[in-house]
Amino acid sequence: MLELSLDALALLCTVKGLTFLTAGTLVGLLFGAIPGLGGATALALLIPLTFGMEPRSAMFLIGGVLGSVAFGGSITAILLNTPGMAPNAATVFDGYPMAQQGRAGAAIGAAATASSLGGLLGVVILVAIMPVAEAIVLAFGPPEFFVLALLGLCAIAVSTMGHTLRGLVVAGVGLLLSYVGVDAVSGLPRYTLDYEYLRDGIPVIPALIGLFAISEMIHLSVKGGTVAADREMVRITRIRDGIFAVFKQYPTLLRGSAIGAFIGAVPGLGGTVASFLAYSATVSMSRDKQSFGKGNIQGVIAPESANNAKDGGALIPTLAFGIPGSAEMGVFMGVLIMHGMDPGPMLLIDSKEVIVALILALSVACVLASVIGLACARWLALITLVDVRILVPIVVATAMVGAYALHSSVEDVVVALIFGVLGYLMTRLEYPKLPMVIALILGETAERNLAQALAISDGRWSIFIERPVSLTLIVLTLAFLAFPVVVSTLDRRRSR
Repeated sequence: MLELSLDALALLCTVKGLTFLTAGTLVGLLFGAIPGLGGATALALLIPLTFGMEPRSAMFLIGGVLGSVAFGGSITAILLNTPGMAPNAATVFDGYPMAQQGRAGAAIGAAATASSLGGLLGVVILVAIMPVAEAIVLAFGPPEFFVLALLGLCAIAVSTMGHTLRGLVVAGVGLLLSYVGVDAVSGLPRYTLDYEYLRDGIPVIPALIGLFAISEMIHLSVKGGTVAADREMVRITRIRDGIFAVFKQYPTLLRGSAIGAFIGAVPGLGGTVASFLAYSATVSMSRDKQSFGKGNIQGVIAPESANNAKDGGALIPTLAFGIPGSAEMGVFMGVLIMHGMDPGPMLLIDSKEVIVALILALSVACVLASVIGLACARWLALITLVDVRILVPIVVATAMVGAYALHSSVEDVVVALIFGVLGYLMTRLEYPKLPMVIALILGETAERNLAQALAISDGRWSIFIERPVSLTLIVLTLAFLAFPVVVSTLDRRRSR
């Protein structure tokens, strides 16, 4: 293995290898920053270009995209309240308030550092877990998926930050919206109003584009001025504050990376669940919950570390069993097949040199993307000083193009506009957005896996405590809910 690693490193250090890696990194940053595109679209467009390439060179190009696309989406999330991809929506909650306070440089510095370190930790976890990957992946079935979704939904209880009743109302609306479409169990349409477009459910990405990007542009249009209120605070020196904050908050980094790698390894969940779960866990374990949503830098570190670490986890089922851990991994499998490699156990035996090249490229790309982001942070932060009369039309047009490009559907644009108005009303009335996002993403997953679990057990609810992994996850869920109560009780006793 050491010899293969040295060979891959030698090839990467050539002009050709560095060119492919840098090109993939730049493409990933660009496609991550444009709302609605993301890594899957970038990989799909690059597949024809890899035809005829030497397999390891193709891995450098693909690894560059995978290692950089997550950070690309965080840049617009922080500066413009416009998540480039669905997983970056969690970064919005504290990243954008930091930009409004003139701390955009610190937020970008924290995001860049957390992304690179999270990606590297995800790769380390991938290398360590690969020998026992089979046992881990096969241990998850419908009961485990349901409890994981339930854990995410329970995060609503600790993410409302003083607005519990409003958070539950919003979560209820999000759950109702998640059930629009064809019932995965019965196959019957529900809440579609006999409209063919709604049979597939409400698309998450256009909804998120509207809920954050469009709604914030409406708010800025009404308010006027610029994103950052204080021009004097938007300085390059603030970037170092963000970098140092990641190392000071290393428990948040490690926790987010572990959650990202774990969720990424479970097929069907993906980076959105990982980033929101990491954010909610950080809020739950903090002694200062009221500071989240108002510019707490931990709210940037947690989701960004999880978002990048999830790629290392997602590669486990993809490489070991041919089961894509995310949409990006599904497209990546197409690259492997086109180059004559069959994803699965034999891939780890017959094509070790290709896997080593991919892991190396993914590791270097995480660092390279962050370096590029930090180098450009000074100019990127100046976006927050652009007058909204110039900024709003550009962002809205880009967001609409991103929503349309996803499925080339005008209806997706309409969904983005509807959720934009809804998001603006929620902002004005001070209703939290996070519970709706969590419920919208996890509602259908929880329902489908609950039905499948009960079908497997002939309706016996005991299946959830009979399976060791499911029981462990239930205990973790209860601990997740109990932790804020315990911390609050201890704080009251200390104050007395």
